[in-house]
Amino acid sequence: MRPSEKTLKLRELPPSERPRERLLSAGAHALSDSELIAILLRTGSKEVSVLHLAEQVLAHARSLRGLLEMDVSELMHLPGLGQAKAIQLKAALELGRRLTREMHARPVIKSPEDAANHLMDRLRYEWQEVFVVLFLNTKHEVIGEKDIFKGTLDASLVHPREVFREAVRMSAHALILAHNHPSGDPSPSREDREVTARFTEAGRLLGIDVLDHVIIGDGRYSSLREMNFLT
Repeated sequence: MRPSEKTLKLRELPPSERPRERLLSAGAHALSDSELIAILLRTGSKEVSVLHLAEQVLAHARSLRGLLEMDVSELMHLPGLGQAKAIQLKAALELGRRLTREMHARPVIKSPEDAANHLMDRLRYEWQEVFVVLFLNTKHEVIGEKDIFKGTLDASLVHPREVFREAVRMSAHALILAHNHPSGDPSPSREDREVTARFTEAGRLLGIDVLDHVIIGDGRYSSLREMNFLT
């Protein structure tokens, strides 16, 4: 950046050099790290432009990872950052961290064993039944997981409409039903089979496959598909 640009306001720069305009015309991927930070900071200070301020912030942190590891109080000590700018920057970095975790942490469910392993540690020690639905995309990656019901499983209390409303909202391709048996014995009951049948029929009507109903016991599981209770 030319020395004279350090104190220039964004509106004083040619449109081709303004981060917001560049993002609109060339896409976010075309911007440098400092330009993206400048968009988040919005304004500079009396001493420096927002672009130069963004460069200073990045230089002090040494990297985006360095910025991510700073808490708000540490960010506030960077030159030109007050509380408001530090909070804005921290919020944006946290969203990026969560997105990265979400994109790289989606388990793939290819078998009843995969589903059981995914849920075993969470459900095996529950003292009452917890009915869970795993929502899957076309690659059978888990794109959502929701507890639907807690208590003694009753076919009349677990409504397919609530589950499939959520499936449609998530654009789920398929789902897997699951719940635990606090007794530790994962053998399916009559109620388990009735719930499975209701959901399978509802899924067939809506074009969303119910791939399985997995019952979690104490270190063991049952698959209603493997037991031919789900067709």
